[in-house]
Amino acid sequence: MRVFRTLRILWIAASHGLEEFFLGHERTRLIRQLMRVLFFWRRFREPRAVRLRLALEKLGPIFIKFGQVLSTRPDLIPPDLAIELAKLQDRVPPFAPEQALAIIQRAYDKPADAVFAAFEPVAVASASVAQVHKAQLHSGETVAVKIIRPNIRPVIEKDLALLDTLAGWLTVLWSDGRRLRPREVVAEFAKHLDDELDLMREAANCAQLGRNFKGSQLLAVPAVHWDYCTPEAMVMQWMGGTPVAQVEELRRRNIDMKWLGRAGVETFFTQVFRDGFFHADMHPGNIQVLDDGRYVALDFGIMGTLTEADKAYLAQNFLAFLQRDYRTVARAHIEAGWVPAGTREDEFEAAMRTICEPVFGRPLKEISFGKFLLRLFQTSRRFGMEVQPQLVLLQKTLLNIEGLGRTLDPDLDLWETGKPFLERWMQEQIGWRALKRQITAEAPQWAALLPQLPRLLHQRLASDSAAGLTQQLAAVERELARANRWRGTLSLLLAALLALVVFRIL
Repeated sequence: MRVFRTLRILWIAASHGLEEFFLGHERTRLIRQLMRVLFFWRRFREPRAVRLRLALEKLGPIFIKFGQVLSTRPDLIPPDLAIELAKLQDRVPPFAPEQALAIIQRAYDKPADAVFAAFEPVAVASASVAQVHKAQLHSGETVAVKIIRPNIRPVIEKDLALLDTLAGWLTVLWSDGRRLRPREVVAEFAKHLDDELDLMREAANCAQLGRNFKGSQLLAVPAVHWDYCTPEAMVMQWMGGTPVAQVEELRRRNIDMKWLGRAGVETFFTQVFRDGFFHADMHPGNIQVLDDGRYVALDFGIMGTLTEADKAYLAQNFLAFLQRDYRTVARAHIEAGWVPAGTREDEFEAAMRTICEPVFGRPLKEISFGKFLLRLFQTSRRFGMEVQPQLVLLQKTLLNIEGLGRTLDPDLDLWETGKPFLERWMQEQIGWRALKRQITAEAPQWAALLPQLPRLLHQRLASDSAAGLTQQLAAVERELARANRWRGTLSLLLAALLALVVFRIL
């Protein structure tokens, strides 16, 4: 099956003329000529950007997601591609209304008109894995109904199997294959894609993020209607915000774009460093803005999590980076084992300084992140730095955030905006504030445990080893017996000595 899927990918790429993206070098001129001969019948009326978008749509959800990520990086790809691929954010072709009604029937075991007071069978938004319909509950509340695309799981499983095979080839054939750990990266991607196919899990993610930002002036999260949620269908509050990519409409609504850009950075850092639970698919199609200026998060299928150790490590690196303390950055990488133990700290420090200094103090519009990432990749290869699969989603989200900030406020200084938040966060992680927080968090457990200590100690002595306790008692008895024998012998000696003394006296 993988062979057929590979052939289909190659066929779609060739039929849409995508070889021009890869065979532009003069050394590949003969291959280009061969392609023209083999596909002499091709007549392209659409520009290359449209052909690329159409090919990604035909190839399926994984390739659509790849296009979505690229669309947020106009600094990495030509403008015509970025503009066209942006249509993949929320303009993926929807499936037919009758299929949507059939999915509702299967999910609830009753027709849509019995579940909802009103249900619009034509989707209002469509993505690579699911699409959204507007509906009304019998209570009168307007809701968003998200349903999974029909027969999507087999397609994703085949593509993931193909990606795993390609990753295996990279590991063997590419000199950087082992260091970049492509199979682990694919496995991490597969895990999160599998999560996207279960809308009950997505509903739980939505509820968790909503609790984390309850009462927030930065981010609004739709409420979940649990009674209407199944693995194939999810119902949540209808938010009705303005898509974040519609910059002119936001300005018409008197939204402060500079404040919105800063709020986006703070929202990201809050999710990552305060909660360790962050929205990992923050492309423009998943973000809206309310009239009061708050962001609205949508599509909670892919969420990232970080351990306390991950958060502390990242915060230390971010803060040192923002303070231009490259020695601390180098030391943190070496101590975390991200670079080989024998790496010279001063050499790694110098390399980090060379990469990072050119981007400080500049607004986003003046920074070429394409060149920055390329130099960072070259440096990581030089020092044998390994890719950390658990942080791949965070890296992807950082790219999304930077692309979003570039759209909202090109003059935004990403570094200076994030620095105060990280400094506050680090202050809360060390010193008496951190101690107070930990004691407060542990106090309920201590209060519940202390009254139980005598009973637990008794159980421990009684059961933890009755056999061990018996052995200890036996050993004590043996020592006492030995002591008794020595005491008897000593008594006899003393008695004999006393008798001898009395005999002499007499």
